Amino acid sequence: MNQSPLSFGQRMGETADLTQDRAQFIKATYAHLLYGVLAAVVGAYIGSTTPFIRNLFTGWIGWIVAMLLLNFIPRIAIAVRHDPVKGFLALILDGFIAGIILGPIVYIAGMVATGHNLVLNAVLITALVFTAVTAMVWSSGKRYQAKRGLMTGIFVSLIGAIVLNMFMPMGILGLLISVGVGIMGVLILVYSTSDILHNPQIDSPIIGALMLFAGLFNVFTSILHILMAFAGGRD
Repeated sequence: MNQSPLSFGQRMGETADLTQDRAQFIKATYAHLLYGVLAAVVGAYIGSTTPFIRNLFTGWIGWIVAMLLLNFIPRIAIAVRHDPVKGFLALILDGFIAGIILGPIVYIAGMVATGHNLVLNAVLITALVFTAVTAMVWSSGKRYQAKRGLMTGIFVSLIGAIVLNMFMPMGILGLLISVGVGIMGVLILVYSTSDILHNPQIDSPIIGALMLFAGLFNVFTSILHILMAFAGGRD
């Protein structure tokens, strides 16, 4: 069960032959991730439009509650990962609660001058990249190529940012930030996918989906703060 860890560069450049079972496993992982992301979107909408939730998670008590939930619920999902129904429901709950916790940040970002367009642009870019990398995984057949996923995601990120900038002008700096959002998302998805393929401890799509979701959650939170700082500086 021991394996030699691969460096970041090796992960980004690897090509892996997939057995039929492993190919189905990685596809199931991305399918579970999609449901987790959708649950997070619903949670974020509720969290951003409900004053009580916004007030709760903007104070230090809310921060402690958020940290406990973000660490406790994934542990539950991992514990029941081999039960298809309980594992799936725990994953959905994790995504929903994560979205709830993001709600106040999304609300504040929307209130920042010119921040709404930038956040919307980042969300759309991230969605395009997620779709591109997911499509690459689903079409990989018997061979997974990290370089293919990396190049596909970066290309979609660049083209998407240019196209969206035509409809929501934000200047060269905003464009570069949007491209950066996409590239960071691509790196996380590709690196984590490679890890999922080779880590024997990841024996359930639930764990893989949790890993991918955690990466996207952290990147999105960081980017929202960057976008808000950028928008505030333009006032």
